[in-house]
Amino acid sequence: MDLFEYQGKQFFARYDIPVSPGDVATTVDEAVAVAEAIADYPVVVKAQVQVGGRGKAGGIKLADTVEEVRIHAEAILGMDIKGHTVERVWIEKASDIAEEYYASFTLDRSAKTHLGMLSAEGGVEIEAVAETNPDAIAKTWIDPVDGLTEEAAREWVAAAKLNPQATEGAVDILRKLYTAYTEGDADLAEINPLILTPEGQVHALDAKVTLDANAAFRHDLSEYEATQERDPREQAAHERGLQYVGLDGNVGVIANGAGLAMSTVDIINQVGGQPANFLDIGGGANADVMAGALEVITGDENVRAIFINIFGGITKGDEVANGIVQALQRVDIDLPMVIRLDGTNAAEGRKILAASAEKVISKPTMVEAAQAAVELAGS
Repeated sequence: MDLFEYQGKQFFARYDIPVSPGDVATTVDEAVAVAEAIADYPVVVKAQVQVGGRGKAGGIKLADTVEEVRIHAEAILGMDIKGHTVERVWIEKASDIAEEYYASFTLDRSAKTHLGMLSAEGGVEIEAVAETNPDAIAKTWIDPVDGLTEEAAREWVAAAKLNPQATEGAVDILRKLYTAYTEGDADLAEINPLILTPEGQVHALDAKVTLDANAAFRHDLSEYEATQERDPREQAAHERGLQYVGLDGNVGVIANGAGLAMSTVDIINQVGGQPANFLDIGGGANADVMAGALEVITGDENVRAIFINIFGGITKGDEVANGIVQALQRVDIDLPMVIRLDGTNAAEGRKILAASAEKVISKPTMVEAAQAAVELAGS
């Protein structure tokens, strides 16, 4: 669940991470009211979109007067930035910047621990820094049991070669950022730039936060849910409770389990095809779930064939087959469908499909099923 900058800053503020004073506005009049409430010019008018490059696109403007706030808000609201329409602007007190840093926490899945990254080269894409000057990024791996101690944070700041003036502020913010990342159940908590002011203060000038939607039972995420940006396919899947990511290919994918869905996407690529999506129906594959998945897949006009990849564990193959048969009675589908059904009661499931689902082509292995689906899609 990706947050807008203003939501990320509000999220940080709950953990006492210093951010520039400001507020969000959805209209020009609201933007003016926020600026007048700040009452300390200059202020910055910032487009709220979940895509980079907004500054170059004209989505970030400095305003020295209320009249300039109005002019900039009128120009930015409704602006298209890389296919994203600006519906909100964030107005904040402009900051004097002496230096810019980068700081973030995320999960290092290969190491099975938390990864912190810190660099004295902030304000640019960290990927560019990693490519041109990887030594400029100081990394630390944090045991969740121990957390980020003050001693470890100081060593980390020293390794990143931050200005000594920034040490105390950076250590304080990094420890708070780690708390926000862990207690807030974030997949990513990033500050870029983390700035040092001429007066020696350190605070977050930007915020990029991705929350783990699977932890929603521990948090009230309704305010973030209401502003999530999804394309029509993703919205249709979300309404049906399906895990879906839209891609650009023509082979629709339905699988049970995130790992199997990712493997299915990979195998389609390996045999020369292009997956149209990642769709995980989870542990259940009853008629309602399967019908919903098929509706989402067929709603994508680029899909030319469907690959259903099911491994029966707790979910038995005959139950999956019955779910598919019933779903096909509800959803009118003209697209060719290929299924690979394996695992518990797979043989029984294949018999059910052979007898009652003439539209479905059954293949014994993932590779064969992927090849058949790709061929049918005309990839």
